[in-house]
Amino acid sequence: QDSPLILQSDRNVTVNARNQRGQLTGQLTVGADAVEAQCKRFEVRASEGGKVLFSAAEDEIVIGADRLTVTGTEGAVFGHSVETPHIRAEPSQDLKLESPTRSLVMEAPRGVQVNAAAGDLKATCRKELHLQSTEGEIFLNADTIRLGNLPVGSFSSASSSPSSSAPRQTIYELCACPNGKLYLSPAGAGSTCQSSSNICLWS
Repeated sequence: QDSPLILQSDRNVTVNARNQRGQLTGQLTVGADAVEAQCKRFEVRASEGGKVLFSAAEDEIVIGADRLTVTGTEGAVFGHSVETPHIRAEPSQDLKLESPTRSLVMEAPRGVQVNAAAGDLKATCRKELHLQSTEGEIFLNADTIRLGNLPVGSFSSASSSPSSSAPRQTIYELCACPNGKLYLSPAGAGSTCQSSSNICLWS
């Protein structure tokens, strides 16, 4: 009473559990290099309330703590898939999804939704950015839609070119090549896309 119980060995300490027929049903071994438990199910419960904090069975491992923290610099590595309804970053920290050597794919049968409630949403890439809808439409809805760095077509004949003394062109017509490439053409009384469609020849 009021003193610890110490089981000590110069090799290891083993606790066995057996059934009525003497068959081994559970074993706990405390050795110099490891603590090993052999049983159908291993559980760690909270001292208050008995909540399961950790359980391991042959087909499933459950972590029941309110928070799981991985302090290793390499983070957590999963050999196969990870299933979770919610991924979030620490408060005041950015959330980054990265695939350093391959592609990053987000798929969902009922759609993928990306929101930035209080900031900008940016999509940048080194090569081409494809927006594709196989059965629907691509809908751009904003107060202002800007297409930057569009090439400006030039009139094919010198006689139809604006003179150097003409006022500076400030209004342009948005034109499209047969392959879908967009370009600008100086606006006139009528459409000027056809007369300045040299952009389409080398696009």
